Amino acid sequence: MSEIIARRQFDPLYIWLDIAFLAVFAALLLWRKKYMTFLVGIVFGLVYFAVDYGIFHLVCHARTISEGYSLFWVLLWMSMSYGFTNFVWIWLWISKDKNLFEWSLFILCWWLCAPMLAATFGGNAEPIVIQRTTGSYHGYMALILFVGYAALIAWNLAHKDKGRRVNILWLLAIGILVQFGWEAGLLLGGIRSAGFTSFADKLLTLVTNSLLETNLGMPYIYVIFLAYSARFTERLRRREHPQPLLQRLEENNAERVRGEEVSEYLA
Repeated sequence: MSEIIARRQFDPLYIWLDIAFLAVFAALLLWRKKYMTFLVGIVFGLVYFAVDYGIFHLVCHARTISEGYSLFWVLLWMSMSYGFTNFVWIWLWISKDKNLFEWSLFILCWWLCAPMLAATFGGNAEPIVIQRTTGSYHGYMALILFVGYAALIAWNLAHKDKGRRVNILWLLAIGILVQFGWEAGLLLGGIRSAGFTSFADKLLTLVTNSLLETNLGMPYIYVIFLAYSARFTERLRRREHPQPLLQRLEENNAERVRGEEVSEYLA
């Protein structure tokens, strides 16, 4: 496979607009008492930053930014932005939140509209151009993805009871569509792959990142979700009746988005 370059070009106003969105998003989560979901977003935003700045930049030397801008601060914002938003959305999906449609529409609308707002109302400031190459680490990411899903496949092959099997298609849908949502928003807004003349290059980045980058963590984040929600509620309280992991898996499989009965986890 040829080298895949993930490149963004945007007006500095985009950063400030996005920070305002994140503040509103966080306030809505706290208002709706989504305390664990909020904390998951903060923690994984920091994890994104540790990977992006610590591994992609310091170790792999894969990151570059246009002159005059701080790679550290831009990456901190980017990591907290997509780390927070992606994993909040993932947590809402796997917990089958009864307002999943509203949360999803809120996030997707912003990802589509933000680049257009920045392009229209931005000033004459020099655009920020930031990019990374992927050849030095995509193999490691592919290994993490394969090991995680192979473990889930082996688990399902070992269990005939449908209630005890992991819904792998559901996890794949979440992992692929969450990444695809913001990749597509960036591409349509002229931020992702700006300057690339070949549509094939733009499509290659979109498809590869959507299949690999967020999706690789889905098996692991699902196990974390089950382990936490078996003992604690969304409001950070200990469950009245803590469950074994297997029982929590069965309970989660029985839950439905917008179902009349909401899991005790959501209480």
